[in-house]
Amino acid sequence: MKNLIFLLLFSTVSFAQIQKTEPPFWYAGMKNPELQIMFYGKNIAQYETSVSNNIIIKNVVKTENPNYLFVTIDTKNSPAQEIVFSFKLKSKIAFTQKYELKQRRNNSALRESYDASDVIYLLMPDRFANGNPDNDSTDDTAEKADRSKPNGRHGGDIEGIIKNLDYINELGATSVWSTPLCEDNDKRGSYHGYGQSDVYKIDSRYGTNADYLKLSDELHKRGMKNIMDYVTNHWGDHWTFKDMPTYDWLHQFPGYAQTNYHMTTQFDPNAAEVDAKGCMDGWFVRSMPDLNQSNPLMLNYLIQNAIWWIEYADLDGFRVDTYSYCDKAGIAKWTKAITDEYPNFNIVGEVWMHSQAQMAYWQKDSKVGAIEGYNSYLPSVMDFTLHDAVSIAFNEDKAEWDKGMIKIYDNFANDFLYPNPNSILVMLENHDTNRFNQIYQDFRKYQMGMVLIATIRGIPQIYYGSEIGMKGDKSKGDADIRYDFPGGWIGDTNNAFTKSGRTAEQQQYFDFSSKLLNWRKTAAVIHTGKMKHYIPENNVYVYFRYNDSKSVMVVINNSAETRTFKTNRFQESIERYTSGKDVLSGKVIDLKSDISIDAKSVYVLELE
Repeated sequence: MKNLIFLLLFSTVSFAQIQKTEPPFWYAGMKNPELQIMFYGKNIAQYETSVSNNIIIKNVVKTENPNYLFVTIDTKNSPAQEIVFSFKLKSKIAFTQKYELKQRRNNSALRESYDASDVIYLLMPDRFANGNPDNDSTDDTAEKADRSKPNGRHGGDIEGIIKNLDYINELGATSVWSTPLCEDNDKRGSYHGYGQSDVYKIDSRYGTNADYLKLSDELHKRGMKNIMDYVTNHWGDHWTFKDMPTYDWLHQFPGYAQTNYHMTTQFDPNAAEVDAKGCMDGWFVRSMPDLNQSNPLMLNYLIQNAIWWIEYADLDGFRVDTYSYCDKAGIAKWTKAITDEYPNFNIVGEVWMHSQAQMAYWQKDSKVGAIEGYNSYLPSVMDFTLHDAVSIAFNEDKAEWDKGMIKIYDNFANDFLYPNPNSILVMLENHDTNRFNQIYQDFRKYQMGMVLIATIRGIPQIYYGSEIGMKGDKSKGDADIRYDFPGGWIGDTNNAFTKSGRTAEQQQYFDFSSKLLNWRKTAAVIHTGKMKHYIPENNVYVYFRYNDSKSVMVVINNSAETRTFKTNRFQESIERYTSGKDVLSGKVIDLKSDISIDAKSVYVLELE
């Protein structure tokens, strides 16, 4: 009886002492064998720690907060197994904690990632489809579902994504980038997911961790890829902020100070230090405390969390939010640690700047960054200067020195600044911008924009709903560019996920988009070919994508009139080819004669 009472007390103490262990488990056989485990519990720092199975403890860090213990172990040559940590007080074991090193998937380190052969479909899970109404509101999260509120939770979830993967596949997209799915327990506005409260747990209103694994599996069954939206710069109401391990776990001034948003201070040789610090260390918004990547404990936490998700959910890539707001030395270490572990893994960083030189600074092996000896190790950046151009150019009908298609041409003229132009993400819009169809409200201009990003160098990304003509005005607030996808909820009268449920206009947009993107899937010359473009004349832009065996000629007439032009100007690209077949209409164009093209229209000619 005494032994039973002792065991009950023992188990109670053990449960109470360790409230959190992160990472919750790890993997054997990692290239970097050192693992930092964070144990959290009341006064846990008073205990001395040992571990079983000949595992070596490399380091133990006790901070000013006695409720944390950071234990670094060496897993080199350790097989997948369960190990046991013992916590001693005055040489006596007070309690133990089991910890598992799991087996990795075969060839996990050499996993392939997304590249220029892919088309990325960006969606916001809360606004895409509600596959399981039972999890719209959950007991462990504060904000409840209310679809009548534009900025509220609407109930979309992982099951809704899974149920509509065939739709995305039919469209011709090959990868899915979902805005963050980890728990965001803010009291309001939590639907976007960027204020995360637990980065090891899927938000229960989206489903479970197991549901996320299922999403990855279902994507892979279809030959598609899963891209996680990862946030390194800030969290929301994260559980560690209620009892921080160190004062400098986040940036404090003390307390709150907002970023000045001037990212140029990160590389401006004339910038005042106070301004550079204000950009890097200031909080993006008051509800999102800014993480201190220069704190080694925080940096290791972020590195390991990212690697944990790659292994656990079998991820194919990252998109990193607000990349250029992070501590630039810290974020470079974070990026290098991941790409060292996974040499083929692609990461695209949100570097929202309006100069190619400034964006090129952030790409891996940048000549611009090398001037000051900086390398971010970031494989991909987003082409925001192209986004700037396409948001204006298609309304500029007349051929002028700096208007219309010359804006597009000039964007690519600066490709020499990028170490790898083919690994740049190109888009007409995303979840933070005006919707392209709102700007133009013209199907012909949608065609021009889509053909452009589908055929130029780089990795195209499309935003959910634009392929059925969805509009949204950023000036009315973020909710207006993040409408629910029609048909994603029980009772929706318009179901655009199915051909029979679409309006005539939605079908027109979808048919065009699907034809273009499915052609692109098999067009290797677009994925890896070279690009040659010609100065636009009369607002007509002509460029070629080509390799040794194939050539595609793209013609975009941005003028308000039918244009006819001679082909001899393009002879160095046309070479031996005599005709071209338009992949959109099937029309065959004679390259030996003048070419006529209707106003505001496109040709995508496979040369023959």
